Amino acid sequence: MKLLIVSGLSGSGKSIALETLEDCGYFCIDNLPVTLLEDFINHVMLADKKTYKKTAIGIDARNQSESLLSFSDCLNLIRSKGIDCEIIFMQAEESTLLKRYSETRRRHPLTDFNIPLKEALKIEREMLTPIARHANVVIDTSRTHYHQLRELIKEQIGERNAQHIALQFQSFGFKHGVPLDADFVFDARSLPNPHWIPELRGLTGKDKPVADFLKGESLVAEFFQDITDFLQRWIPRFEAEGRSYLTVAIGCTGGQHRSVYLVDSLAQHFKNCSLNVIVRHRELH
Repeated sequence: MKLLIVSGLSGSGKSIALETLEDCGYFCIDNLPVTLLEDFINHVMLADKKTYKKTAIGIDARNQSESLLSFSDCLNLIRSKGIDCEIIFMQAEESTLLKRYSETRRRHPLTDFNIPLKEALKIEREMLTPIARHANVVIDTSRTHYHQLRELIKEQIGERNAQHIALQFQSFGFKHGVPLDADFVFDARSLPNPHWIPELRGLTGKDKPVADFLKGESLVAEFFQDITDFLQRWIPRFEAEGRSYLTVAIGCTGGQHRSVYLVDSLAQHFKNCSLNVIVRHRELH
């Protein structure tokens, strides 16, 4: 039996994640109190294993803070019953959350006359720490829109081959910030930059002229080989430790040329190794 616990900051996309998992065949429940988790496992999931063989539960700051403190005990109890339980924690930058609340005019669950939105976000992060520290995968949605998030959930969680680790390669531009959900970040800014070649400037790493230029640079080949050697050595060790997801981010200045080319090249290499590979080009959307 599979149980996914979806948690994270209000406004980070938990509802979208649950909707997507429901489309992937999960039985989904939102806002289940932690105090009812044990009863749900014993009297619902284990009583009807066929219906609830794939279940996703949303748990967030609408719970009382005291009950969230006991989350670790609940998690141990779940796993002691032979249920494969994983935690998905969703987050976003404070500025992004403030903007989303401003645009939707929704009320944050922790705000009242004495607690403004910015303070509520800080309190929420602290409340959810007992869940976040157990997360198997962290998804940052600061620069992810609705359709991108749905595809990310489907690829990384809903429809992957469970026999192998899910390996996500993400390109990004350092001038737009480092991805918060990356396990490894590699800096490609020291490599030859197609931006300084006028006929290549308006293209991306997906275009053949840019790819041909970078293929001809020995430093790019060395950089690519160093990363593949590192990952080929360590991925089996991550799998042996039970890791299901690994995010590798490659950054260049603007996230248009070098990082895009390298991510596509790495993805192709590891797809040939029969791994579950996900590709995301953050700055190309």
